Amino acid sequence: MHGTGGGKMADVKWIKITTDIFDDEKILLIESLPDSYAIITVWFKLLCLAGKQNNSGVFMMGRIAYTDKMLATIFRMKETTVTMALKTFEEFGMVEIVDGVITIPNWGKHQSLDAYEKKKVRDRERIARKRAEQKALVAMSPDASHEVSPDMSPDVAFSEEDKRIKNKDEEGRNTERSECQQITDMYNSICASFPSIRSLSEARKKAIRARLKTYTIDDFRTVFENAEASSFLKGGNDRNWSASFDWLIADRNMAKVLDGNYSDKEPKSGFTIPKNKITKARSYDIDAFERMMYAEENPPKTVADDPNLRKRAESLLQRLVED
Repeated sequence: MHGTGGGKMADVKWIKITTDIFDDEKILLIESLPDSYAIITVWFKLLCLAGKQNNSGVFMMGRIAYTDKMLATIFRMKETTVTMALKTFEEFGMVEIVDGVITIPNWGKHQSLDAYEKKKVRDRERIARKRAEQKALVAMSPDASHEVSPDMSPDVAFSEEDKRIKNKDEEGRNTERSECQQITDMYNSICASFPSIRSLSEARKKAIRARLKTYTIDDFRTVFENAEASSFLKGGNDRNWSASFDWLIADRNMAKVLDGNYSDKEPKSGFTIPKNKITKARSYDIDAFERMMYAEENPPKTVADDPNLRKRAESLLQRLVED
């Protein structure tokens, strides 16, 4: 395994690091180790060195493989610290040592251009092709002076094309921002029983954009209306748990809320005690059991609404105890 060494070093000035890197399971495990900050520092220095080398994550200087001592010198750290860190990375599968050569698996996969960068590359290539076509047309024209106005040179025309593409991209981003804001404003307006949203993070924007590929703005409205009408989602459950905006717009949750899975059941005619309450009722005092009965009404009743409700509770509780 031989690297090309410094021939590519000047080509890369940055590396990609995900913003949730410190939520990664391996990093969390490393943070629990002694000297965790030193180990994590070695990891970031390794990533930067791999980026500078631009050698597919293979640590070679020409035909010479980097050693622990060489890395310690470059990183300005103790050799024992670098050795300990490399051993940790190897155990976690973050590096592989092949024939004495340190490598970062899947380096090319993790450092490949993302969709946005690829789009920019495609746009630049398309503009270049368009520019070449227009220059060819100007060159073939019998009187080029009539084809291009004095104050609109070919380069200016291409600059206008660049601006048009840039403006179109900006319009698309503005539309996305507008839709995200519209949905969060709708949530704050409808879901008055839930905590309001004060900040629209990138993670939330990403989730909203993902849902908009499947659902409409009206679907979001229905979800929020169903959530506000749901006692369960507002904390009426045995865990005292309440839903949040992020929970509601998660893919699997949004579908269930939209289908009405969490909607309150229709009130029953007459007064009944659910079977799952009867066993519990035997150990309740009369006040607790009365409160239980109130809670089964929809909406809940009070003594003022029904003066006979306490007598009914006493009678029913007595029968249950006797049984």
